Amino acid sequence: MRLRPSRAAALATFLAGAGATHVVAPRFFDRIVPDQLPGSARFWTLASGAAELGVAAAVAAPRTRRPGGLAAAALFAAVFPANVKMARDWSDRSAPERTIAYARLPLQIPLILWALRVRRDHAVSPQRG
Repeated sequence: MRLRPSRAAALATFLAGAGATHVVAPRFFDRIVPDQLPGSARFWTLASGAAELGVAAAVAAPRTRRPGGLAAAALFAAVFPANVKMARDWSDRSAPERTIAYARLPLQIPLILWALRVRRDHAVSPQRG
């Protein structure tokens, strides 16, 4: 029998991986930071990576999982403008690249729902790890 990680553990892992990627390989993310944001793209890349790492920690810890789930949902909504910028910027690329860029747009919906479900699950059974 194979054990599956809990929904919360999977979300925390996903967020931690995304956050680490922002810090380790920021160039890709710098390019999709909306131009309307003040300051440098690198600042926003690193800030969003730090936010993902912080939210990952909140989701991982049972005591902070409920607010962490809500923070994760808000974070997934907050990065949507970067996905829109990527879709616009990649509109003249190859079909596979356009597909990747456009697929990121609706992907935010299941990510937000996943985070909200982690929040809801913890409200129902806070002793769950």
